[in-house]
Amino acid sequence: MAGADMDCISSSEPASSSAPARLAAEFWAWRTRTQPDSYDDITRVERPPGWVADWSPAAVRARREAYEGFAERYRRIEAPPADVRAQVDQRLLGSALARVRWELDLLRGWQRDPSFYVDQSLVPVYNLLLEPPPFHTERVDAVLRRLRNVPVVLEQARENLAGSIVGPFARRTLTMLDRADEQLRTAMAALADVVPDRRWDGATTDAARAVAGYRDWLARQAPFDTEEAAVGADAFAFFLHRVALLPYSAEELRAMARQEWDRAVWAETLPRRGDHAAGERLPDMAELLTRQRAAERDLRRFYTAHGLLSQPAGLRRYRMAPMPAYLEPLTWLGVAHEAAAPSRAGDDAIRYVRQPSPQLPYFDLAEIRDPLTGLAHEGVHAQQLAMSWQHGNPARRRYYDSAPNEGIAFYNEELLLTMGAFDGSPSGAAFVVNAKRLRALRAEIDVALALGELTLQEAAEVLAEAVPMDRATAWQEAAFFAGNPGQGLSYQTGKLQILDLLATCARHQGDAFDLQAFHDRLWREGNVPLALQRWELLGLRDHLDRADLLAGG
Repeated sequence: MAGADMDCISSSEPASSSAPARLAAEFWAWRTRTQPDSYDDITRVERPPGWVADWSPAAVRARREAYEGFAERYRRIEAPPADVRAQVDQRLLGSALARVRWELDLLRGWQRDPSFYVDQSLVPVYNLLLEPPPFHTERVDAVLRRLRNVPVVLEQARENLAGSIVGPFARRTLTMLDRADEQLRTAMAALADVVPDRRWDGATTDAARAVAGYRDWLARQAPFDTEEAAVGADAFAFFLHRVALLPYSAEELRAMARQEWDRAVWAETLPRRGDHAAGERLPDMAELLTRQRAAERDLRRFYTAHGLLSQPAGLRRYRMAPMPAYLEPLTWLGVAHEAAAPSRAGDDAIRYVRQPSPQLPYFDLAEIRDPLTGLAHEGVHAQQLAMSWQHGNPARRRYYDSAPNEGIAFYNEELLLTMGAFDGSPSGAAFVVNAKRLRALRAEIDVALALGELTLQEAAEVLAEAVPMDRATAWQEAAFFAGNPGQGLSYQTGKLQILDLLATCARHQGDAFDLQAFHDRLWREGNVPLALQRWELLGLRDHLDRADLLAGG
């Protein structure tokens, strides 16, 4: 175990100026320009000035050539065998490179999935609108630049998708785009009321016309080239074991999910104090914002009073804000959660909320009933990202896979429930228990979709009936997981990996185990796949070796 951190709570060390560190710096500079955009909030990337998306065939070829160059340089690097931290950083870079191969050659959203180009054209605009005011000159120029790029990307889509459109993905995209041009016009008109600029009209008209044209073009492609949406067992295994570095087979993940489903259903049968739906009165917006700020302060005190998690001075806040009129029509493009960015790590994170109503979707309604439910998950993302962005080692500041990030947030929900944070909130406790059921079901559905055992519509119906949840949210969940295999299972799998890591560390340390120190380190290292954290903390390569074995060596 030479080089291992046997105290389980070691502090980070700055990266060296070694060849792996230089390669990682160059890779991530390239990745900030070329990483695909997505509905997901965790994967958002801060783009360089002047950036616009480019998915022309020439740009795709350039991506592949750059990837091959990075991969060849990576193969020539060998970290010192006794330096576990350096080896972990090397495997981190290997995970990031594997994700590029996954995106380009295995998942192939850029060739198969028309909604991929909705993400690459409209999501970059939405991401800029999420940042709270002011809209300074550079930001207005950036929004206009991305708006004007919408027709360009959607034209590139037609060329890249020729002859390979997947039917379920196409129908999903047509559903998404049903009113997208109108929604874009409505959003930008509302922005023009806040930020007057004569350039909005022309850029918005061209972008909305391009969106409508893309929708109409896609409808004319039916019948589509294939109905096979599943990525398949081999490609899925590559993701699980080369990208996410998971030590479990697809069947093991499914078995774990079924056990957790049973636990969740059992928990929901237990007596609870009160009925969160009976005689319920939802707060108005002013009351909701006041309650959320009080809940955030109380949660910070709860963490420190119970020795769960440090709350260092200067750690940013997570706060609700009313949904701006220019954002509301576009929230189908992404989670309405502004987590800031590495250059603004100290800025408060914001959760935009609509006017309270019983008709709100599943997650939104839960946060209205009890803001602690949002703080326990999205608020954790905000804290964990802020801590990781300031990590002393630049290699640890980046997103690699959702399992550690989502695992931490899901683990935190159950931690707070167990410790009593929800004791005064029957509705909050009921949601957390029901969310356990959802996360277990997500994992099983994720595997079934990837292996072709469920259609997208069947998956949505299972979610709607078995959780249960509103059908709009169920459809959105199933559609996202179908196009992003491995994301749905990350919550459940990440939480179980954390429990395994904690139990192993506590067993090694006995009475000396420090739960708060363990959590502090876990949050700070929250981007690092948990098989690598296990190796670095305990000198145990067993999970990483199992992932390598399942990947084929």
